[in-house]
Amino acid sequence: MRKPGLALLLTSSIVSGPVFAQSSITLYGIVDTGVEFITHATPTGGSVARLPVIGGGDVPSRWGLKGSEDLGGGLKAIFTLENGFAVSNGTALQANRLFGRQAYVGLSSTWGQLTFGRQYSMQTWGMIDANIMGAAGIGGVGSLDSALLADRFDNSLSYIGKFSGLTVGASYSFGRDASAAGNCGGQTGNDFLACRGLSAMLKYDASFWGVAATYEELRGGAGSAPIAVVPGARGAAFTQSGDTDRRYQLNAHLTTGPVRFGAGWIHRILHGDIRSAKTDIEYLGASLLYGAWVFDAQVSHISNSKDDANGTLSVVRANYNLSKRTAVYGVLGYMKNNGKGAIYSVSAGTAVPAARFAGSNQIGLEMGIRHTF
Repeated sequence: MRKPGLALLLTSSIVSGPVFAQSSITLYGIVDTGVEFITHATPTGGSVARLPVIGGGDVPSRWGLKGSEDLGGGLKAIFTLENGFAVSNGTALQANRLFGRQAYVGLSSTWGQLTFGRQYSMQTWGMIDANIMGAAGIGGVGSLDSALLADRFDNSLSYIGKFSGLTVGASYSFGRDASAAGNCGGQTGNDFLACRGLSAMLKYDASFWGVAATYEELRGGAGSAPIAVVPGARGAAFTQSGDTDRRYQLNAHLTTGPVRFGAGWIHRILHGDIRSAKTDIEYLGASLLYGAWVFDAQVSHISNSKDDANGTLSVVRANYNLSKRTAVYGVLGYMKNNGKGAIYSVSAGTAVPAARFAGSNQIGLEMGIRHTF
């Protein structure tokens, strides 16, 4: 006679659980691709036409799950799992990770959120409003510095707090890239600094304007892949924990009527095993909302005198919103290379940049479609 009573007690406990803690889970995603045409895309100067690997002139394709649970007293448990994929062939991106874009769990409250896992660096969060083109396949700032395309840390803990208009953030990685492609998974032996990564951000946003400053430092480690200086060229060896790759960023954005302006400066100092480099990137862009249309334009420039590799990237983009979830777009970019080491590609924001020869200029055109869910 006791067994039915015990079963009823257990059932009641399970059913009544949500009374004490409410939770929610959201499935979301973006599917974005098109056809691109690129001039001077081979070592002999030929052109190519193809579907872009990362999936579009607007934003990389992705799908994800995010959720939260109310723990009471203003405290929530949160998580995000986000996969990046190529629409052209259906493969996973970010070195074939299942959740290569984001994978973290943590706690959130009025004091901010503390999370653990694979997460964006503060450098990415710091430039999200000022960088008009974002992580575009054609014309993005990642064409000048591939680390700016999608800057993430494995094995990291991260804090972001928002207090009125001020946002503060910091992250620390115990092993910044554990994939076979990066091969810098963390501490080995007694080398505590091996493969460490850290970033910090201060950001202030008012109603119509905002400013941000970020700092990022990457450390080398045994077996680490070379660090890129000019995308597509041979990188700098980075196998010692004393090696550093530092970026300092300042940017601002301003909205007046239907137009948003963004500008930024990124100063990089790299000290590798046997090679050092200094670069400066400046970018200036504007975005206009006009009915169902969104028009964007941006100019980015990189100075790299040591490698005789300077480049200027100009791009315009038009999006037409067919609905709240679906849009078609066109992108036109022009890369002007200066110097014998300048092999920047207008399409270096994609996973497989078009090949090119030193000093050649390049035009990229893309027409595509994007759907969000």
